[in-house]
Amino acid sequence: MANLKVMDQNGKDSGEVTLNDKVFGIEPNESVVFEAIIRQRAGKRQGTSKVKNRSAVRGGGKKPWRQKGTGRARQGSIRSPQWRGGGTVFGPTPRSYAYTMPRKQRRLAIKSVLSQKLIDNDLIVLDKLTMSTPKTKDLVSMLNGLNADGKVLIVSDDNNVQLSARNLTKVKVVPVNGLNVEDAVNYGKLILDQDAVKKIEEVLA
Repeated sequence: MANLKVMDQNGKDSGEVTLNDKVFGIEPNESVVFEAIIRQRAGKRQGTSKVKNRSAVRGGGKKPWRQKGTGRARQGSIRSPQWRGGGTVFGPTPRSYAYTMPRKQRRLAIKSVLSQKLIDNDLIVLDKLTMSTPKTKDLVSMLNGLNADGKVLIVSDDNNVQLSARNLTKVKVVPVNGLNVEDAVNYGKLILDQDAVKKIEEVLA
């Protein structure tokens, strides 16, 4: 079990928290993390590109000329793929790019990222994370007190915290059940409160 210093929102020491090694102390698996990110990005693709094949293109109901006797190649429709204005062969059609990944691998990926954050000293645990009113200035002041510069990912269910970060380009707030591999990798610092740590450990341990 690893012990990590807990701070308050002003950046002062507020005790220690014991992290579960099954979640925050495993050997990071980079290949599984990579696969999880590719899967997550594939699920975001719209898949709405579409072309018209010969059955969807307009016209071409009549045979352009008789089958034999003209000296030209036989043709059945002026909307065949070889004609100008004809249908497209094997073009894209609406589809879903999403695919599944075993639950054990998905959990291994997020645990690998959390463990790597602890190894890199990019994990910050607060005793609590709440704001009475949504105010961006207060959130920026808190981040400066925590020495959390660069891109920061905050995990919080507090609505005021989420509203306060909307205008900050390098700060993103996600709920506890919305913590994902791609965001955790893309952002440098990861900020959790003790309640979020407990919820994460309940699910992943």
